[in-house]
Amino acid sequence: MENKAPWHLWVVGGLSLLWNGFGCFDFMMTATQNAAYLKPYPQEMLDYWANMPSWRWTAWAIGVFGALLGSAALLGRKRSALILFSASLLGALISMTAANLDKTAPKAEGGLVFSLVIIGIAALLAIYAWWQARRGTLV
Repeated sequence: MENKAPWHLWVVGGLSLLWNGFGCFDFMMTATQNAAYLKPYPQEMLDYWANMPSWRWTAWAIGVFGALLGSAALLGRKRSALILFSASLLGALISMTAANLDKTAPKAEGGLVFSLVIIGIAALLAIYAWWQARRGTLV
């Protein structure tokens, strides 16, 4: 049975679309080595990203694009939002854990805290989608 969408679904969906849209933008600018976007970063960070293994790029891509698609699915009231947000959480966990455990990775100020914030938001979005699916809001 389909329930009426609560007001907070539109708020969570809209805010998550903006947040995750920026994550995809950041990924694309980094992956395409956009000089203007990457100008503020030190050369050692740019070299690190340029030599990052493909499995790390893949995990990062799953994290950001899974989240963006999850946000769109949430706004479309699709049950697939739960799968997409869960895949995004897994991608974020893999890519950020690997980055934070990599002894050769250049360390940015606040990097660990920011990683934890991103993982926390990804987890909350997956939990929210699960809750809305369970309530019958997502079909």
